[in-house]
Amino acid sequence: MKEKLLVIEDDTAIGRIVKETLEQEGYQITWATTGLEGLADFQADTFDLVLVDWMLPEMDGLTVCQNIRWESDVPILMMSARKEEADKVEGLQGADDYIAKPFSLEELKARVASHLRRWKRYTKKEITEDVTSFTQGLKIDWQKETARLHDEELTLTQKEFALLKLLAKNPNQTFSKEELYQHIWQQASVDETHTVTVHIKALREKIKDPVKTPYYIQTVWGKGYRFIGEPL
Repeated sequence: MKEKLLVIEDDTAIGRIVKETLEQEGYQITWATTGLEGLADFQADTFDLVLVDWMLPEMDGLTVCQNIRWESDVPILMMSARKEEADKVEGLQGADDYIAKPFSLEELKARVASHLRRWKRYTKKEITEDVTSFTQGLKIDWQKETARLHDEELTLTQKEFALLKLLAKNPNQTFSKEELYQHIWQQASVDETHTVTVHIKALREKIKDPVKTPYYIQTVWGKGYRFIGEPL
C-alpha cells in the first residue's frame, strides 16, 4: 500500500515540484495551499507524514503543527526559507524535522524515507485501546466515535464528540475557545467563539458534568477548558 503524504505549501511552483517528486517515489500525495485547508485535509483522512511550510495563509505552519499534534504523533517535516538557528529551534517545537529552502530534492526524498521508516516501526509497536473508561461512568469508544455514561449510549452531535475527543486525548491541557473553534470548526475567525461555549454547555449536560465541581471538563477562567477525567 502506498504511503499517504500531506503537503501543505502555498507556493505553487514549490508545491507542484514537491508533489511530483514524491509521487515519482511511489507516494500518494494530497496537496493543500492554506493552513486551514491542510488541517481540514488532515482531519478528513489518515496520513503517514506531513510536510508543511511555515508561512501559510489563514493559519501558519506552527499552528498547523500544534493542531496536528493534538490528534496524532505522525511525523511532521517543516519546510521554510527561514534559516536562522533560532527559527529552526522554534520550528522544531512542533515539527520533527526542519529543512531550509531552497533544498535539494534528493535530500527531501531521503528525509521523507527516513521518517517513514521510523513511523512504521513506531506504529507496529504502538498499542491503542479502542475504549477508555473514566471514573463516574464515562466510556469513550475512539474507533466508533461514541460515548456512554453508566453503559447508556449518549446522543452526541459530531461537534460535541469532536470537542470531547480533543479534550480527552490531551488531558490537563488548557485549550482556549479560539483554539477549539479553529480546530473543530476549521475556521480562522474568532468572532464566533460563543459557539464553543454553547457546545461545551450542551456536552456537559449530556455527560452530567457539574460546572462547579466537574468530573471531566474544567473551566480555566480567563483561559478556556481542560479535561480532568481520571481514567480507570
